[in-house]
Amino acid sequence: MKEYPLIADHGLIGDLQTAALVATDGTLDWFCSPRFDSPSIFASLLDRQRGGHFSTRPQGDAFATKQLYLPDTAILITRFLTEGGVGELMDFMPVASSSPSEQHRMVRMLRCVRGQISFDIEVAPRFDYGRRPHHLSVDGDGALFDAGEIRLALSLIFEGDSGPLTGKNITETGDFHNTLHLEQGQMRGVVLETGPDVVPRIMHPAEAQHLVDDTARFWHDWVSQSTYAGRWREELERSAITLKLLTYAPTGALVASPTAGLPEQIGGERNWDYRYTWIRDASFSVHTLVRMGFVDEAVAFSHWLRDRITEQLDSETGPLNIMYRVDGNPELNEEIVTDWEGYRGSYPVRIGNAASGQLQLDIYGEALDAIYHLDRVGVEIGHPGWTAICDLLEWLADNWDQPEEGIWETRGGRKDFTYGRLMCWVAFDRGIRLATSHGRPAPMDRWMTERDAIYNQIMEMGWNPARQAFVQQYGDTVLDASLLKMSQVGFVSPDDPMWRSTLAAMDAELVSDSLVYRYDPSASPDGLRGSEGTFSLCTFLYVDALARAGRVDEARLTFEKMLTYANHLGLYSEEIATTGEQIGNFAQAFTHLALIDAAITLNECLDDAETNTRHPRHRPRRVL
Repeated sequence: MKEYPLIADHGLIGDLQTAALVATDGTLDWFCSPRFDSPSIFASLLDRQRGGHFSTRPQGDAFATKQLYLPDTAILITRFLTEGGVGELMDFMPVASSSPSEQHRMVRMLRCVRGQISFDIEVAPRFDYGRRPHHLSVDGDGALFDAGEIRLALSLIFEGDSGPLTGKNITETGDFHNTLHLEQGQMRGVVLETGPDVVPRIMHPAEAQHLVDDTARFWHDWVSQSTYAGRWREELERSAITLKLLTYAPTGALVASPTAGLPEQIGGERNWDYRYTWIRDASFSVHTLVRMGFVDEAVAFSHWLRDRITEQLDSETGPLNIMYRVDGNPELNEEIVTDWEGYRGSYPVRIGNAASGQLQLDIYGEALDAIYHLDRVGVEIGHPGWTAICDLLEWLADNWDQPEEGIWETRGGRKDFTYGRLMCWVAFDRGIRLATSHGRPAPMDRWMTERDAIYNQIMEMGWNPARQAFVQQYGDTVLDASLLKMSQVGFVSPDDPMWRSTLAAMDAELVSDSLVYRYDPSASPDGLRGSEGTFSLCTFLYVDALARAGRVDEARLTFEKMLTYANHLGLYSEEIATTGEQIGNFAQAFTHLALIDAAITLNECLDDAETNTRHPRHRPRRVL
């Protein structure tokens, strides 16, 4: 096992309730169970000694690896090329039921496809972030790691009535080790199962192959629902599969990422836990998934969102918290795993997220925008839901004009962020549209008054005449890439001179060879030490904004450049470092959502440009 693999040197597998990362050398170094936000079982990605790992690799160090997904699936294949032969490791998780489950399976199938090859297998779990001890027992059928409330059963994929394992498979450190020798055409492997009552057993290769076939069929059937037929179809479908992997099927909630603690700067302190559902991120997913044809996922999340809205929490952050656990629990107490060194020395390692108690006013606009887009595809709002929306907007009418922590979850105090006001405008605008289109009772005069007041305030306070640009916060000069959504949500026309000059200012200050910083790195408002990379989300927002503004050739070049920063499987983390290395939590839902949106918008604009070329009567829009 490498000391620390690159963050990008991983593939993602999952069963729609939890997920795992597999490095290119075959090491499974991140896995939590039974849910995304459960304590870790394998986490050597955050501490090579204390985190725990499950490594599967050829004997010796003389091998090369290649990694790919079985097409249109979440089945990951790692190929090992050695002097003696070529072997394949197939990793996947059979899709869990739609009900919350304590038991989850992970299958690691090994094949020798050429020559012969010997694999060393080492299973070294460290339950509850290494804080819970376990007992290991081994018999012929497999091994059992017992940590009390949770157990990990390791079963052999093997032909025969009984397996060859004995106590000799227990290492000096109390972990499990085994060597499998395979000749060409042979298949062996192991199955890990977590849960309170699991026991090891022998699994015949035919049964394991049946699991492969069922899992592949599930993913093929799901991907076939896509209605996207434009350019970059392969990239979009991989992003869609990634978003599906980050969805907790029992509730429809989308986690921001399956990981915690991966740094935004190597050695820095911006190491957050992203295994939760942000109202913002998940609301954006509704529009994105609907645009690709995955309406069922959008509807499932809308039910989760409806439940959060109708709860009407009585707190200083209003009727909605900014984030929740996948089951809707708002308790996300933040703590530090004190004895872990963090990824490549990036300490502290945080679990939980203290930002959950922040006031971020933009979430109300994002939630209402999601409901509005669902309504446009036929998912209508019932009376209880409409009443809750009215109550939400009544609260917002009383509270939108105040300082807040903002979209970037700053920990340096509340401020008047332009983006927060922008999305409050969206909330009232979408509420007015919904009431009008369905004839619903609503205090329309007040909603329109508040909407117009926000518009006028942004134009007066959010616009900086000296910069000739909309700025991050009132009375300041700092630019902010979150405002790239201004044209996307319809607040300004893409052809508006004020918007064009804002884009020009961002071009000069936030864009670095197509990559986009979320704000001026030297003017960080988050109250933390250190720097960060460019935000991949912001780069894709920039592509979308360029395309809408008619700068289609620039948008396409920026998009194509950004695709080169994907990892070998088409996956993205949160940020790109100055070296081009992926940093931050991985895989990042927000990035893949923005990729899909940017690609669809760009594809439509390219089609329009081709139509205008063929038919000169089609003229671009102009703004007075």
